[in-house]
Amino acid sequence: MQRSNERFVERLPLVLPRPVYGYALSLLLCMLAWLARVAAETLLPVGYPFVTFFPAVILSSFLFGVRPGIFAAIIGGLLSWYCFIPPFYALAFNPGVAMALIFYTMVVAVDILLIHFMQRANFNLAVERERSRALAENRELLFRELQHRVSNNLQVVAAMLSLQRRQIDNDVARRALDDAAARLALIGKISRALYDPSGQGQELRAFMVMLCADIVDASGRTDIDCTICAPDGLSLEPDVIVPLALIVAESVSNAIEHGLPDRAGRVAVTLEQQADGALHLRIVDDGRGLPDGTMPDGPTSIGLRIAVALAQQLGGRFRLEPAPDGGAMACLDLPQQTR
Repeated sequence: MQRSNERFVERLPLVLPRPVYGYALSLLLCMLAWLARVAAETLLPVGYPFVTFFPAVILSSFLFGVRPGIFAAIIGGLLSWYCFIPPFYALAFNPGVAMALIFYTMVVAVDILLIHFMQRANFNLAVERERSRALAENRELLFRELQHRVSNNLQVVAAMLSLQRRQIDNDVARRALDDAAARLALIGKISRALYDPSGQGQELRAFMVMLCADIVDASGRTDIDCTICAPDGLSLEPDVIVPLALIVAESVSNAIEHGLPDRAGRVAVTLEQQADGALHLRIVDDGRGLPDGTMPDGPTSIGLRIAVALAQQLGGRFRLEPAPDGGAMACLDLPQQTR
């Protein structure tokens, strides 16, 4: 409703099909003002000949522009002079009449000028608003193109790594290239999903549901139940959610690959927010648990080392430890990161 009112005011004065319509409607307003003044003759004290014509002049200027407003001021002044200034129904001129007409002229002139300058300022504001809207659209287009190119470049690099893999016979090196290509492709996909040219954060729970579903689908497993528990409406800065998403992806993939390699199971992703804004992420599986000799605070695989580095980048701490009910649990503790 407020936006509709703003758009109506931006269109003032009204652009009518023909200019004469504005003058005709202004004359109609003056006639209505004259009728109102006649009807109020017995109620008003002597000395208020112009009282009902001021609104007619203001409305004419406001709706139809300066010239119809001046026209309404002239018609209203003449009607008042002729009908409501003694001697009635005669255009007599004397010092008292002159003072009344001067007073009327000054008031309507100020009204018309104020309305004119207000509408000019409102028009300039509407032009600037339209220019800002066009700039915002161009910015969004540029950001979308930039995001598209960055994601495409990541996909190209991942494809190049996959091609390079074919020329390597060493299984360890091939596995490393596969992992690197998969991580680059994941970063590109996350970037696309998180794209928002306004800079607003992504609603975290919906994003994590989509991310974990993609990871399970990519694993080719149909016997993995991945559940997400996170506060509704929680959002993070874009430069925080990307490394957080990579940590979640690495932990869920690790749980499926190492914790549940040969049987069905469950992976639970839980994100809690403390009163001070700190975040606690727990990814628990009911698989075989940590291998003997694994140090919870010192992961040796490159994926878990990446998770530790990303956590440190966010000022937090990542660790891998046995789950209370069996299986393994990846823990990420972050200081305040929300907006």
